[in-house]
Amino acid sequence: MYVNPPLSEALFQHIWKCRLYRHEGLVTTTGETVQVISPGTHNHHSGPDFTGARIKIGAVLWAGPVELHLRSSDWHRHGHAGNAQYGHIILHIVYVHDLPAGIGGHIRCLELQPYISNLLLQRYEELRQSAAFVPCSTHAGRVPPLVWTSWQDRLLAQRWERRQQELQHWLSVNRHDWEETCYWAVARSYGAPVNAPAFLALAQSLPYRLLQQYHDQPLATEALLFGQAGMLETAFSDVYPLQLQQVYRRLREEHRLEPLPAHGWRWLRMRPSSFPTMRIAALAALLQRSRRLFTAMLEVAARRQLEQLFSAPPSPYWHTHYRFDHPVVKARQPGRQALHAVLINSVLPLMHLYGRQVQRPDYQELALALLHELPPEDNHIIREWEQLGVAPGQALGSQAMLELKQYYCEQKRCLECAVGTRILSSQSG
Repeated sequence: MYVNPPLSEALFQHIWKCRLYRHEGLVTTTGETVQVISPGTHNHHSGPDFTGARIKIGAVLWAGPVELHLRSSDWHRHGHAGNAQYGHIILHIVYVHDLPAGIGGHIRCLELQPYISNLLLQRYEELRQSAAFVPCSTHAGRVPPLVWTSWQDRLLAQRWERRQQELQHWLSVNRHDWEETCYWAVARSYGAPVNAPAFLALAQSLPYRLLQQYHDQPLATEALLFGQAGMLETAFSDVYPLQLQQVYRRLREEHRLEPLPAHGWRWLRMRPSSFPTMRIAALAALLQRSRRLFTAMLEVAARRQLEQLFSAPPSPYWHTHYRFDHPVVKARQPGRQALHAVLINSVLPLMHLYGRQVQRPDYQELALALLHELPPEDNHIIREWEQLGVAPGQALGSQAMLELKQYYCEQKRCLECAVGTRILSSQSG
């Protein structure tokens, strides 16, 4: 009785494309010898699976499209018979030839099952079924460093391309106001990871040009931010929040502002230094440091200058408080890790995008150079990678590993991953 083959069409196509089968002794189902010169180019549109293949069948070298199926009977099941797009197929490659003798003989057919290593299929099934941190947890540490290095470069490019598409959308919404877009991006980073949406909403509810009007008034800047965050809508006993409350009431009426709901902020399971109050206070201090933050950012030429620009301690009240009306002996301030997260996730991608938009490659080069200089991010995902023996040396590497985990490993896209395909190819027999 016929048993379904233990592989997907995607894996079978990958095996063909990467030639992960035994090359010696290939013959068609009618006994003609086969030598694959080139598997062709994978076609992701309608029509045959691969185009431009070059295959020697018997004594004749053929060039043209090939079609892959798990079973040879799929040719008829998929409606290819009589379809003009498949009229020039030079070879039908199947995993299992399940047609009776004499049926479908007008199409040359190569059955690959006898030439594919069972170990490869078992390894892929292990990856697909794995419930570990990443599917290749038991193999990742043995993949050569060169594979990791080249793959990380591509992963970073993908991550920054997606992030810059978002920044470009914001630019469009902001009528190409780089200062406003920078403010949105930096504000969101101040809330990362759990309060990023709330910080973005806060920035979008409070225009940067309005904050610029109060650049020389620290209390007004803090009042606007805390007030718009919905954190000044209760009774206080400390003088500082009472002052903020009074100032915000006046500015709210003057500028017709509507605060965000206070329940949108998350406080649970985070360090006090990451409380939204602490991060808003730090953001207020940063906005006080420079009237035009994006312009100041473009004027830096080194990592130390950039760190100095974005290292803004909050006002004195937050040296002894994590929340309003709750004093502590000494409050721990957001550290260098939080600072670097803002640079890595917002500042440098924005700088790179600006260089690309205005044709200033020097800004693109500076952004990438600084990414090489900054240390890797420190979070639970990066620490898990380190446990597997894959420790990124700089921020570039940690950004790549975050991209890999979120967009490849969690979706089991092993066949699209350079590490996954390396592991499979080493098991191809």
